[in-house]
Amino acid sequence: MHLRVPRPRSLAGQLFAMQAVLIAVVVVGYALFSYISDRGQAEEAAGRQARAVSLAIADSPSVAEAIRTPDPTARLQPYAVRVMRDTDVDFVTIMDPEGIRWTHPDPRQIGHPFQGHIERAQRGQTFTETYTGTLGPSVRAVTPITDDGRIVGLVSAGIKVEEISKRAQEQLTALSGVAAGALLLGAVGTYVINARLRRHTHGMNADELSRMHDYHQAALHAVREGLLMLDGQYRVALINDGGRELLGVRSDVVGASVADLGLPSQLTGALLASEPRVDEVHLAAERVLVVNTSPVSGGERRGTVVTLRDVTELQSLTGELNSERGFTQALRSQAHEAANRLHTVVSLIELGRAEEAVEFATAELELAQALTDQVVAAVSEPVLAALLLGKTAQANERGVELVVSQDSRLDDGLLPPSLPARDLVTILGNLVDNAVDAAQGAVPSRVTVAAYTEDSGAGGSELVLRVCDTGAGVDPAHADLVFQRGYSTKPAGEGGRGLGLALVRQAVRRHDGTLTVTEAEGGGARFEARLPLGDAGGGGAAPAAVTGSRPGSGGAE
Repeated sequence: MHLRVPRPRSLAGQLFAMQAVLIAVVVVGYALFSYISDRGQAEEAAGRQARAVSLAIADSPSVAEAIRTPDPTARLQPYAVRVMRDTDVDFVTIMDPEGIRWTHPDPRQIGHPFQGHIERAQRGQTFTETYTGTLGPSVRAVTPITDDGRIVGLVSAGIKVEEISKRAQEQLTALSGVAAGALLLGAVGTYVINARLRRHTHGMNADELSRMHDYHQAALHAVREGLLMLDGQYRVALINDGGRELLGVRSDVVGASVADLGLPSQLTGALLASEPRVDEVHLAAERVLVVNTSPVSGGERRGTVVTLRDVTELQSLTGELNSERGFTQALRSQAHEAANRLHTVVSLIELGRAEEAVEFATAELELAQALTDQVVAAVSEPVLAALLLGKTAQANERGVELVVSQDSRLDDGLLPPSLPARDLVTILGNLVDNAVDAAQGAVPSRVTVAAYTEDSGAGGSELVLRVCDTGAGVDPAHADLVFQRGYSTKPAGEGGRGLGLALVRQAVRRHDGTLTVTEAEGGGARFEARLPLGDAGGGGAAPAAVTGSRPGSGGAE
């Protein structure tokens, strides 16, 4: 047999019970107060009524005249009965100055002494009291009857307490009905409100809500992805640690407008958009973010839920993958050419021209080895050397000559750990791809790459990466726009354009470097990135800088 532990009452149920009890206590307290108050008011009203009746009887000339007769009862008893009927009092007793009754509702009590206090009336005063007489407890008034200044009799009019209680009970019954209606109305209203509250709290009690809040806070701080919640006026309602880190905002942004966060304009526009955004790529200060927005609505716009994913490394890997893909395509093309050369060598041998076959094959090998030796001699840093070899083959496939400048010198192990190879691939790879695109179709079609280190002053050094092309160059008016995401002078392809140079600038800024674009010698564009190396750099002789820029278009995406 298993004992079933009762589940704690939900928060809505607890509130309903508390409000029902509160309403009941208020209504019962008000009913009790009203009953006591009405009872006191009823007794006071009965005393005023009895006093008024007794004074009216004492002032009646017919009463004084009847008292002067030998048998006052004969005339006063019918008179007292009419007065009781007309004034709605329970008794009217007229008596002599000594208190012997001349009238009474019960004729058998006539001639007997009045039960009550008459001393004050005998002294000429009118007073009221509550006294228990022959008819039971009553509120009565006693008044002297005077004739020419002489007290000739007394009159008492009264209302039984039982009648007073009956009147109060009637009022209490009506009040109880009103109270019951108020309690019912309050209970129904409380039930409706709490039913809605139960829907909002999903029937959970206070402990469960508190526990869920703790889980909610723990989850927000534990999730690495960024979570941002905006209200209907696009103010920050909630942001977790990941969101603050990815957006690079301060910790006290809750309540601030999105437009005041200092984010890039395109990212701000995505957050302010009313329609959902799905897996949009945006650049923050130092990161590449995938942004998803989902409006929260329930008949009206209540806000927006924004999720942020950091794909900086993924974007770098994608760039490397694109380079590798291009290199693979170039290798595939080279394989076709190698197959053609092999067929040529075989055909020469079959024709008995072995010497010519050897000379042809050797020339091809010497050309390939010379290219490799040239790149490695200039840039022995393995990652950059491999990148330049791949880009050389890829550019050659597209009819563009890629040349490594003779001024280049970058030895293996020269770069510090603070400058990862992945960022170098992002910077140099995108600059070369951009230059190849610009030089393709130009005469001559050439891209020149220079990579070296030089002193930057104050005992430090910096890495210089320079890429020049023979394309149409960059309009000076667009010198800054070319580094913004989405800007391109070429038609948009699959996946869009305008991200490569924006990623370059982001990577350069991440390492506190500088990125400039000017006119190259002989035309075209000249992109130069300078990255500080601290004390770790070597010094290679730098070629003379080319200054100035030339109007034109193209050459940047």
